[in-house]
Amino acid sequence: MPNHSAVRTDFPRREFFQKVLSSAVVGAVAQTGFELAIPGAISAQTNLTPDAALQELVAGNQRFSANELTSFQHDLAILKDRTVAKQEPFAAVLACADSRVPVEIIFDQTIGHLFVTRVAGNIVTPEILASLEYGVTVLGIKALLVLGHANCGAVKAAMKADTVPGQISALYQHLQPAVEQSEGNVEKAIAANAKYQANLLRTSSTVIKEALKAGTVKVEAGVYDLATGKVTLS
Repeated sequence: MPNHSAVRTDFPRREFFQKVLSSAVVGAVAQTGFELAIPGAISAQTNLTPDAALQELVAGNQRFSANELTSFQHDLAILKDRTVAKQEPFAAVLACADSRVPVEIIFDQTIGHLFVTRVAGNIVTPEILASLEYGVTVLGIKALLVLGHANCGAVKAAMKADTVPGQISALYQHLQPAVEQSEGNVEKAIAANAKYQANLLRTSSTVIKEALKAGTVKVEAGVYDLATGKVTLS
């Protein structure tokens, strides 16, 4: 893991750590050299660089897949109190609505750390785009991850293009570009869709394009493996 010791904190944040973390957990933080390796820095999350924000997502997922979660050790009463008036998430995640993809848990994060948008197939719609633009311009998120997942029902349905009830087929048009690249392989379609939607965010939003040009945000794609719990960036 890169050394992010250059990230600075103020005294209130240190006091917060002392209140919500056990001595063992504090020791683990010291060993990493990255003060956000364990979530909790409500007052300074957006001081992270885009690379450091993405690395924190990666590190959190490593803890999750290794069954070494730390986010549940926080005092939720303190976290709620600190986030009543404002939110300062360090990253945003566009994920599928699938119940098997609990975003905060798989990245070992807690209240106030992630700005999450969810829709079947993790697709970019005008409403999703507007929400993520808010995250970039107002909340100051530093990393934006489009997260696909293994065995995605929306992608599989789009590949079959079967007749379905209600408005479900409205998803198909957003997933079709990835289906066309998949050569009939579901896993390829899922990965291609995450990349395609991430590229849409980079190119279709003037807000996000300007932030990318300024180096204040990073947009990436990844796929979550339901069996191993690991997220692979692509």
